[in-house]
Amino acid sequence: MLGKKEEQALGRSGELNTIIGKGSSLEGTLKVENSIRVDGKIKGHITTTDSLVIGKEGDIEGEIIAKNAVIGGRVRGKINATGKIVLESKAFFHGEMKTSRLVIDDGAVFDGRCSMQKDGKLPFEPKIDEPTLKSDLKSVQGKPESK
Repeated sequence: MLGKKEEQALGRSGELNTIIGKGSSLEGTLKVENSIRVDGKIKGHITTTDSLVIGKEGDIEGEIIAKNAVIGGRVRGKINATGKIVLESKAFFHGEMKTSRLVIDDGAVFDGRCSMQKDGKLPFEPKIDEPTLKSDLKSVQGKPESK
């Protein structure tokens, strides 16, 4: 179970009322009021109104929608968290996530994409400059181009 320090750090308002225990497996869609802890395997979609905690033995393949997520096990898929995502030291994540805040502990594996957003919007407008080949050559060679 989570200690008070972890609960305060996540800003949890609800209670942990759903547990998928070690050795359990579930395939399908799971909707939970308040928080959920997963120590078993889930293949499908999980939606919770509060926090998702994945224990070291937890394994999820699918899409997750939550306020906060603490990952200690494996996740392959997508996570959309309006609050904070924490990848603990033994965590493995492969996929795509959208969140306001992200913490990756030393030893965690992150393989994928992350979009940081605040209040559902990106905090900046991404700007992609595609330099021309000529300007690339000038910067690499340090010489003006010849005509």
